[in-house]
Amino acid sequence: MKFRTEIEITSLGVKIGYENRVLALGSCFAAHIARKLAGAKFRVAENPSGILFNPLSIAAAIRSYADPAPVTRGELGFDGEVWHHFGFHGDFSAPTADEALQKMNAARQAGADALRTADRIVLTFGTAWVYERQGEAVANCHRRPAAEFSRRRLSVEEIVETFAELIEGPLAGKQIILTVSPVRHTGDTLAGNAVSKATLRLAAAYEKIAAEQGCLVSPVGTAFYAVHTRHPEIALYTEDCSHPSLTGSYLAALCHFASLYGDSPLDVDYAPAGVDSAEAVLLRQAAAEAVSGPSIVTDEYRL
Repeated sequence: MKFRTEIEITSLGVKIGYENRVLALGSCFAAHIARKLAGAKFRVAENPSGILFNPLSIAAAIRSYADPAPVTRGELGFDGEVWHHFGFHGDFSAPTADEALQKMNAARQAGADALRTADRIVLTFGTAWVYERQGEAVANCHRRPAAEFSRRRLSVEEIVETFAELIEGPLAGKQIILTVSPVRHTGDTLAGNAVSKATLRLAAAYEKIAAEQGCLVSPVGTAFYAVHTRHPEIALYTEDCSHPSLTGSYLAALCHFASLYGDSPLDVDYAPAGVDSAEAVLLRQAAAEAVSGPSIVTDEYRL
């Protein structure tokens, strides 16, 4: 008697080998995956401009790498302590404009080099919500007053249109792997909006882009949603309720493994120290269902 559901997973033919060069862009999930790949000696570049949460900021970074014009002093802002740029993470801010420009231009050139040489692009969209300043989406608000920004949610069509242009332009000829980062908005109920409609609406965008552009989707958000719904006792996040725990990272890795290699996560016999063995079985099942099963993004959740 078998006490598990066996699922046939069709290989999508997309693999990452040591001969490939990878550029990972997006939220903290992109950083986690890139660091794991780097630890295994894969050739990978991670977020040259710093972590990017929303699709428009990721797109803007890609355009800046494709046509790496130098960052100028006129693009910087000064808060009385450091010089910053709304297209870069706070790690690139500096007490002097010259120092900030040096760091940012070095990062932009590194991004240009990584984009030019990469044949695998891992994109992780963190949220559909964007903060805009003077009509432009910002990658980082740099703790500026909320009154300086307007907040809105991107539509599926806007995300698809933006990346369709990139796929036909600077990303042409590269294998693109889209990943879904499960996002928690702690201002809402954790069991409600955190991993439900916001993530699912994003998933609809990923699926639509994938269908239209022939991209591979690693359904991390779908798996997180399933585990969160069925087994809320499993801690997929660290104490800050925003970043993945070791258990959450393991679930994401299972999804990536199954999506890239076409092998069933049910056959994986490894779990990192610190992940409960019984929970590991549930996570493998969730990853298998997310990769091979029908989408949980029903019409109820589509924009």
